[in-house]
Amino acid sequence: MTDGRCRFGPRAKREMVARLLAGETARGIARSMGCSATTVTTARDRWLGATAGERADGSWCAPRRPVPRSCPWALSAETERRILDARRRTNWGPMRLSAIVGRHRSTIGKVLRRHGVSRRRRGERQTHTRFEWARAGALLHIDAFSVQRFDRPGHWAHGDRSVRERGLGKSVVIGLLDDRSRLVYAELHGAETAQAVTITLRRGLAWMREQGCGPTEAVMSDNAKAYRVSSAWRAALADLGAEARFTRVYRPQTNGKAERFNRTLADEWAYIRPFDSSAERTAALPGWLHTYNHHRTHTALGGHPPISRVTVNNLAGQNT
Repeated sequence: MTDGRCRFGPRAKREMVARLLAGETARGIARSMGCSATTVTTARDRWLGATAGERADGSWCAPRRPVPRSCPWALSAETERRILDARRRTNWGPMRLSAIVGRHRSTIGKVLRRHGVSRRRRGERQTHTRFEWARAGALLHIDAFSVQRFDRPGHWAHGDRSVRERGLGKSVVIGLLDDRSRLVYAELHGAETAQAVTITLRRGLAWMREQGCGPTEAVMSDNAKAYRVSSAWRAALADLGAEARFTRVYRPQTNGKAERFNRTLADEWAYIRPFDSSAERTAALPGWLHTYNHHRTHTALGGHPPISRVTVNNLAGQNT
């Protein structure tokens, strides 16, 4: 019941109407009950406009939601549907959705909360301490992401598990990610071997220098053999004057930026749509990497792309 906390709840409204029907004036009732005459006449109008059923069950005097009858700046149903459809397709947050639907992030957040979809699917909790080096290029993360090769779409695309392709091997994306800017250089290899990661490191560092990143002080990786026992890897780090750093065992959060990039790689490149073959998927990687580095908004960077954090050092003006 609302009468316990509401001074002019259903009980007071029924008393106002009863006294009006008994012949008292609205001003007299208002004076005795400590309210305005408009409050009394509003209760009277609701009584007169109610049906016989609403008068019988008392719903005529029940509190109404404080929703305005009209709001000129309210979003249309079509606009809200566009926001919800974009959320359903991409599972992105309000900041990144603003680039698709053309609305402010706070407006998108209100629409998502209104429809009960403000929590992202497979949402992850931040339970560890975050770190970020102050200079672009000082700390690099390196990790590998593997996907199966195929000549035709499999059951992931059409649901038919009788279509099987074996012996085609895997494609491994070895990514080199800058800790400060999240700028990424990536190459496709057949496996995460010492030779593959060493070549990727040397080429990736040259590419990042061209973008405006500074000298590298350390490279963080997991505990794979390609990094732990490889003499070629240690020689490459020695040539670059960089320190080798490794993640804690069973703690992928230590290399969390690279792990998050791998998930983005899966969601927005590898499994974004059913490719006709792995060759077609491979051909789409360079364009997607350019979009990731130069155009894709990043929540941790305040809605800006990774290249925005290194362009201040880009004196040659090569970033377009």
